[in-house]
Amino acid sequence: MNRSDINRAIREAAAFIEQMHFRLPPFALWTPEKWREVGQEADEIRECMLGWDVTDFGAGEFVRVGRTLFTLRNGRYGDPRYAKVYAEKAIYNPEGQRAPLHFHQSKMEDIINRGGGNILITLWRAGPDNTPAKEEFTLAVSGITRSISPGETVRITPGESICLPPRTIHQFWGEEGTGASLSGEVSSVCNDRTDNFFLDKLERFPPIEEDEAPFRLLCSEYPPAG
Repeated sequence: MNRSDINRAIREAAAFIEQMHFRLPPFALWTPEKWREVGQEADEIRECMLGWDVTDFGAGEFVRVGRTLFTLRNGRYGDPRYAKVYAEKAIYNPEGQRAPLHFHQSKMEDIINRGGGNILITLWRAGPDNTPAKEEFTLAVSGITRSISPGETVRITPGESICLPPRTIHQFWGEEGTGASLSGEVSSVCNDRTDNFFLDKLERFPPIEEDEAPFRLLCSEYPPAG
């Protein structure tokens, strides 16, 4: 993925998040130069991977397959310094841009439509072989238990949410024709390095082609404390 595409995505997402009157923490504005100056006081941000996260999952089609998000808070399993048992993300959803089909082995999450257009989410349960199971299942949509057919697409309008237990295969995106949306993710601790299971062979953190200088550092590339 090109650094220029990452820089553009962060600027676009930050402007939309501001338009939605959702405020990001001060470190969302830290420059690469600032990151070279901060010490161990920022280790929670570094080690829990808080901050900007832009990826095309190695697909090379960011407009169609990609994600721009900001991790606001997170814990770290097995590390008493970061004992939070929860995480929160803000996710920018341009119309039609999708993350690949995936599930999490341990993370439970609520996907919340915080404003803008509608969000569509396609769902299966993962079977014993980690492929989509053919059985119906139930999920809570805005607190209401609902029966879901395998492969069903559920519409989440602003203010609504859906709870995804572990091993729920999902893919969500901004519904075409309704405008960009801001989704929230409130979950148990998130480990993006080991708890993402993609149905296709993809990379959560693909290599970056440095075609221009970084505007902001991603959560996966902070320098150690100086």
